[in-house]
Amino acid sequence: MAVRDILTHPSACLKQIAEPVSVFDQSLQQLLVDIEDTLALAPGCVGIAAPQIGTSQRVIMTAVKESSGGRGRQVLINPEIVSHEGQVSGREGCLSVPDFTGNVVRAVDIVVRAQDSDGQQQLFEFSGFEARVVQHEIDHLDGLLFLDRLVSRRHDLFRRKVYSTKD
Repeated sequence: MAVRDILTHPSACLKQIAEPVSVFDQSLQQLLVDIEDTLALAPGCVGIAAPQIGTSQRVIMTAVKESSGGRGRQVLINPEIVSHEGQVSGREGCLSVPDFTGNVVRAVDIVVRAQDSDGQQQLFEFSGFEARVVQHEIDHLDGLLFLDRLVSRRHDLFRRKVYSTKD
């Protein structure tokens, strides 16, 4: 198990545009294992991008449960949104911005062209919450955080609630 540290805002690495993956070798497979292990140990987390663990490559992994309208774990390499429809505002949080959540406008439905872990090009259709997660993670590959998508920091940014574990 190789759990990596999550970079947090204002780390300069989070603002860089990630490099496309061109070699699908054992080091990429190890990166995917590291991403999956890190995601598994982040409670409530539904997605992570390679730049969040300090690797500037265009790799994301999502894990939206079927009960939330998703299809489970998805690996998208070199993802590109090729079409989108609709718009809706929704609350987002991020491992890299642990103290805040915010309202962000995203497309409701998207089609993404991406490669799988073997380098095979595929088209994926995402809707609703899963589409939001994929868009959020692709933003990380472009050096953007949800903070960059807020219409108003005054009205759309919220301090994350801290819940006490004491009874």
